[in-house]
Amino acid sequence: MARSAGSPLSFRPKPGSIPDSPGVYRFRDAHGRVIYVGKAKSLRQRLNSYFADFSALHPRTQSMLTTAADVDWTVVGTEVEALQLEYSWIKEFDPRFNVKYRDDKSYPYLAVTLGEDFPRVQVMRGAKRKGTRYFGPYSHAWAIRETVDLLLRVFPVRTCSAGVFKRAGQIGRPCLLGYIDKCSAPCVGRVTPEEHRALAEDFCDFMAGNTSRFIRRLEKEMREAAAEQEYERAARLRDDIQALQRALEKQAVVLGEGTDADVIALAEDPLEAAVQVFYVRGGRIRGQRGWVVDKVEEPSPGELVEQFLLQMYAEASPESMPREVLVPALPPDHEAVAELLAEQRRARVEVRVPQRGDKKALMETVERNAKESLAQHKIRRASDLTTRSKALQEIADALDLDQAPLRIECYDVSHLQGENVVASMVVFEDGLARKSEYRRFAVKTKEGDVASIHEVILRRFRRYLEERSATGELAPDDQDAHGPIDPETGKPRKFAYPPNLVVVDGAGPQAAAAQRALDELGMDDVAVCGLAKRLEEVWLPGDDQPVIMPRSSEGLYLLQRVRDEAHRFAITYHRSKRSKTVKESALDGVPGLGPARRQALLKHFGSVKKLREATASDICEVPGIGPSLAEVIVSTLKGESP
Repeated sequence: MARSAGSPLSFRPKPGSIPDSPGVYRFRDAHGRVIYVGKAKSLRQRLNSYFADFSALHPRTQSMLTTAADVDWTVVGTEVEALQLEYSWIKEFDPRFNVKYRDDKSYPYLAVTLGEDFPRVQVMRGAKRKGTRYFGPYSHAWAIRETVDLLLRVFPVRTCSAGVFKRAGQIGRPCLLGYIDKCSAPCVGRVTPEEHRALAEDFCDFMAGNTSRFIRRLEKEMREAAAEQEYERAARLRDDIQALQRALEKQAVVLGEGTDADVIALAEDPLEAAVQVFYVRGGRIRGQRGWVVDKVEEPSPGELVEQFLLQMYAEASPESMPREVLVPALPPDHEAVAELLAEQRRARVEVRVPQRGDKKALMETVERNAKESLAQHKIRRASDLTTRSKALQEIADALDLDQAPLRIECYDVSHLQGENVVASMVVFEDGLARKSEYRRFAVKTKEGDVASIHEVILRRFRRYLEERSATGELAPDDQDAHGPIDPETGKPRKFAYPPNLVVVDGAGPQAAAAQRALDELGMDDVAVCGLAKRLEEVWLPGDDQPVIMPRSSEGLYLLQRVRDEAHRFAITYHRSKRSKTVKESALDGVPGLGPARRQALLKHFGSVKKLREATASDICEVPGIGPSLAEVIVSTLKGESP
């Protein structure tokens, strides 16, 4: 029977009815569908937290609770059982509010179909199949083919499709690989099924990291052939050894030879997270893979790691499990997670955070890859035309605009304890950045961010109105008006175009300050909103409550990207301005040296450090600097009294 959703209090369990023990709980909607699954060491404490203070919960959690109409739970004996049941329920019910890791692209694997009578080596993507041994994943399919091409000299395993294999058997003639000794040609009976399977298993052993025994065996056979004066065979064995060594060189050595580890790193922002994994077997990087995930609630790095480990290893085969899992942060129940992974591997698995040495350095490399993966994911998502159109329409609907905001300007203020206050203006048109129209401001006011936003908006739109007036745009009868185009340069004027929407970094006060500036200028055709960082809330001027956009919406994603770009641009300008101020401050104590001469000195020498190393005669080469002033500069910079 359907139940009504709305207030969480309508289905709050009775006091004392929730057990104080480990367990897994399910929230269901009005139609009985499971919408969220969670686990807890104490069901009572965890579930009561949902019903304590609704206003203090994360917006995503609030949305889940208002969608829910019922909650139930199952008590388990241990935290490991809770982890297992949580994962099985998530897999069974696919709850809409749970974190779901998805591949950031389709990664290819090197697969050996050991389940077939004549195992085949091939490139595979997608879901894994039973009876197939997988290696990788690799970043590109060509990397797999290069490796296979080298290894087929030593392990001539079948690589052809079922149709080619069957046809070769019918006509009694192998394919080209069979003639050039890169296939043992089991299709025509050159080797028995048992001999071919032994080759496939040796191929798997080599790919799994057991490389030294094959190279030693070939070296021994090469020496024996040379001793027996079978030089052609010895030369072929030498080439086989070189092929194996080249295959090994393609896999970078990063850790000790006996190291089997998966190295996991995170990169995140308030809406999404990216995960990268490097697979290290035998001390070499055997593969790499990435995922992205939309965040649910505000999980800590440890919680993200725990959810990822469960989803990644829950159905892994024992032979694919590593002895060690290196993570950026320990899961909240890391001992239970390690125990669960050990059950899966049927041997001990260590989960830990690397603190120093080569493993720490490799973790930093994986983290850089995760950051790059997140950036590329954002670019791909933002560049899609359909997605951009959807994002703009969602913004228009959420802010009750008459039309989609095709031009958005975002403003951010940056300073250090009130000094060197600067602001940035970034422009997005049709959902894409227009960097040629970015602008930056040196803020004059010292009264805080709200006053700074007011000043910058006032300056920007006052300039726009002045340019409209100067070009005659306000007087339509003037046939000589050039509009927003500068007749001297042929380019648009700096502040020629007004936006449909102004976004400011901040909450209600910042949005109100921007609206006040527009009102003072008499502009009523530009919408204003603020975007607060902590909860990604959208604030309209004068409203007591924020507009809550769904965290998975493309509209909120675009607003966040615009805000982040404004923040980056403001920080860059602030750092350059602060660096220049620090340089000039070193010359403040030189008597008789004004601002113009300070700038001339810094321009000539490039830095205060080089100026300190200069002699008085070197300084005299700067226009406007005489011998006496040069001596004063030298003595002052060296700490001597002039």
